[in-house]
Amino acid sequence: MPATAPRTFRTIFLSDIHLGSRPAKAEFLVDFLRHHDADTIYLVGDIVDGWRLRRSWHWPQAHNDVVQKLLRKARKGARVFYIAGNHDEFLRPFQGVHFGGIVVTDRVIHEAADGRRFLVLHGDQFDAVVHNARWLAYLGDKAYDAAIVVNRVVGAVRRLLGRPYWSFSSWAKVKVKKAVKFISSFQNLLAQEAARAEVDGVICGHIHHAAIEQIMGVHYMNTGDWVESCTALVENFDGSFEIITWTEIAQPAALQERPLPPVKGETAKAA
Repeated sequence: MPATAPRTFRTIFLSDIHLGSRPAKAEFLVDFLRHHDADTIYLVGDIVDGWRLRRSWHWPQAHNDVVQKLLRKARKGARVFYIAGNHDEFLRPFQGVHFGGIVVTDRVIHEAADGRRFLVLHGDQFDAVVHNARWLAYLGDKAYDAAIVVNRVVGAVRRLLGRPYWSFSSWAKVKVKKAVKFISSFQNLLAQEAARAEVDGVICGHIHHAAIEQIMGVHYMNTGDWVESCTALVENFDGSFEIITWTEIAQPAALQERPLPPVKGETAKAA
């Protein structure tokens, strides 16, 4: 069947891919990148999972394919920025360095098509656990791995029943009261940082919770992740933003059998 023409955006924001970890849904991301292009791509941290790679090496072909897809987009003219996160903090000393056309940085100001300015950063700088109790962050990482194992079991059962992908860990995270409180606190801190930077909004990742919200008069947007929800934040050419949840649109195994369905991404304009 003929290939579907890529959907083109002004900007694509991706974060928390966690290449090098077993839960990373690299096949979904390769598929997303095959069907989407942009003038500018921001990789908003935790693209490579250095924490897990230090524990044990895991780098299947699909993870390499993600890297190759991003490098190819850079070669074809896309501006690509890699903003280091806590899992790939080993890149922070390389700010300003170009790797195959991809620029490494710690934070950047993005100007949208309508003139609004957004602070783009991973967000771990505002997570007290990551900075003040690193051992607790590693323990939480282990617990997260356990939740992902539950995800796999639930996913296998749902596939047998012919049901679409659903993330247990994402559901649990927003249902647990302490997690909800943490998300709210994190969002407020990022909104305050945007206000200090005298910009219109902030775009981040880190907490694996995609969102487009207005907080304390600041536009807060989170890209989500490619471990649980497979979400991307995109900017249209009129300056509006939307979240695309790729698991709701395409299943990689099925794409070889039928043409890509029309994009229905969850749309919301940051007014």
